[in-house]
Amino acid sequence: MKTLRLLFVLLLPFFAHAADRPNFVFIIADDLGWADVAFHGGKAPTPNLDRLATEGVELTQHYVYPVCSPTRAAFLSGRYATRFGVTSPQNQRAYRWDQVTLANALKSAGYDTAICGKWHLGSKPDEGPQKFGFDHGYGSLAGGVGPWDHHYKTGNFMKTWHRDGKLIEEQGHVTDLIAREAVQWIESRKDKPFFLYVPFTAVHLPIKEPAEWLAKVPASITGNVARQYAACVMHLDDSVGRIVSALGKTNTLLVFTSDNGGSTAENAGQTYPPDDYPSGALPGNNQPLRGEKGSVYEGGIRVPALARWPGKLKSGKFIGVAHIADWMPTFCALAGYKPERDLKWDGMNLWPQLAGAESPKPRAIYAASPGFKSRMVRDGDWKLVVSEKRTELFHLAADPNESSDLAAKEPERVAALRERLAELSKADKDAVAND
Repeated sequence: MKTLRLLFVLLLPFFAHAADRPNFVFIIADDLGWADVAFHGGKAPTPNLDRLATEGVELTQHYVYPVCSPTRAAFLSGRYATRFGVTSPQNQRAYRWDQVTLANALKSAGYDTAICGKWHLGSKPDEGPQKFGFDHGYGSLAGGVGPWDHHYKTGNFMKTWHRDGKLIEEQGHVTDLIAREAVQWIESRKDKPFFLYVPFTAVHLPIKEPAEWLAKVPASITGNVARQYAACVMHLDDSVGRIVSALGKTNTLLVFTSDNGGSTAENAGQTYPPDDYPSGALPGNNQPLRGEKGSVYEGGIRVPALARWPGKLKSGKFIGVAHIADWMPTFCALAGYKPERDLKWDGMNLWPQLAGAESPKPRAIYAASPGFKSRMVRDGDWKLVVSEKRTELFHLAADPNESSDLAAKEPERVAALRERLAELSKADKDAVAND
């Protein structure tokens, strides 16, 4: 039976042109920390995410980047974001015009494609998602926006809210607008399979939640910004529930994750147009992991992640190492897409492991912080963190919270991991966007 199951999983992509090819819905929160969700001990109720964790698979070691644009660049390309020179939040175009994205690939395989939410891979209208394979685009071309005015930071890209590449003005809270657009797009689908990418701006600053959500925050959570943050988490959770409800019993693989670890930045501290934002540090919670947004420690790059495909994925926990770049190879395999040329993926097809046909295998992954100021490589259970000031070594199986630096005790292992880091990073900047 085990052999037959393995054969089925491995042959699935060859039968993917049949009518039962899955839809793909990929939901990504913005700055949601490891312990901001209730199923990791968070104080704000997240019943819809908790239900996904119970019904689906929790990926317990899912890695992204320390900040937003690199995670998005890796997700849609299957490559490390450093290949494009993307390490920081950026408004300049991330990809070359001929980059094959996940949306391009699935569209060529017969899928309808849409993004509802934050793009941040090129903030000019003529560099938006429709230039890179999306049939429909809606939301912020730039980064996180004010929740009510939908404006990005003061400057050239302040007006950023768009529909299909045309800047527009809308009324309503940003979380509601993104969820509404996603639900309406799902409900408008007909016979073709679809790929829907929903990058919410919650819980990115500046936060200012509707009174109805603030009223639902547990009384045990005190402090203005803390209550606003909890309301934002709960609002996000409800929106995920709305999308799941709209999917109904469709044949859909849904994934939920975050773009980086939680933040403790000042809520009203950046150059967004003023809108009476409450002052105070965000309470992004990555405990017990070390670090936060911007860091290559686990708290900056290891985030909540869930996958649900009723009838195909058995509920449980996936303990293997997963990377945001894995989702393009995985979705493409399940859709039956075969690249016409080598796309130089750094990610891998996770499906055989997620489905239980293969056991998780040790692997190496690599990431860099903004400006390459620090870098990390994980190879098996060992992790090396290198910056200008220090070199640190951690054994994550025994010390997942990175509390004990073993570099001085393991010089040979440090040297070997430095070589591995050099090997994995040698292709950096080989696909930097050009004119």
